[in-house]
Amino acid sequence: MKSLLLSISLFTCGLLQAQTQGTLSFSFTQTAHTSYTGNKNVLAVWIQSSTGTFVKTRLRYAGGGTSDHLPTWAVNSGGTASNCMATACNKVGATTGATLTSFGTRTLTWDGTDASGNLVADGTYKVTIESCWNHGTSAKTTRSFTFTKGTAADVQTPADDANFTGIALAWNPSGAGVAETTNDMNVSIHPNPSSNGIFTVDFNYATNVSAVNLAGEEVYSEEIKMNEVSKTLNLSNVPNGVYFICVSNGVTISKHKVVINK
Repeated sequence: MKSLLLSISLFTCGLLQAQTQGTLSFSFTQTAHTSYTGNKNVLAVWIQSSTGTFVKTRLRYAGGGTSDHLPTWAVNSGGTASNCMATACNKVGATTGATLTSFGTRTLTWDGTDASGNLVADGTYKVTIESCWNHGTSAKTTRSFTFTKGTAADVQTPADDANFTGIALAWNPSGAGVAETTNDMNVSIHPNPSSNGIFTVDFNYATNVSAVNLAGEEVYSEEIKMNEVSKTLNLSNVPNGVYFICVSNGVTISKHKVVINK
């Protein structure tokens, strides 16, 4: 009986400590707040546990003159509210830069690891955005999106609000979802990002061009006529965010990440 209980206990602990490899893809479009100070703004995006424990920073845009504008991220990442530029703020592996001069579509990924590079346990996590476009407290916002890291895909399209639109979130365990692939088909796509959802796709030979969202769901497909070497894709009817344009020649498929920022 003791042996059986021990086996059950060990099995249960193994389940609780599961560490599934995969990728979180996250995109959103910032709403312009031009009634304040033009288009300048600061932004941070990071991963937290379900209880708010810091895991990893993915984006941090700020400058010396805006160092007190990201207090929530600064404290959560190990620093103090008054200085998001301090070395104590953990930004390991993050995309960083100066104060932004425009609002736009932001995209990021997370590989399921913490700031030390260790794969974290499966469970419920949050991706959090903090944005500030003026000095006043009424000109900033913080919003979190909860998702489950595990063996199953978790794909969401949260509702727009006054600050963020075209929000797309997808946790895909390894082997699931969509990955960018290229081959010798000589595919080029422009513009990217697109401000209206329309892309021109050039290729040397293809039989079909399609587009899928982060979950791998097809949002566009069209057969290619004989001798065509270019196709215009009109994705103006889909929400802002990240998509993959897939070009097939009947044997292989070339997949290319694109961004729609209308």
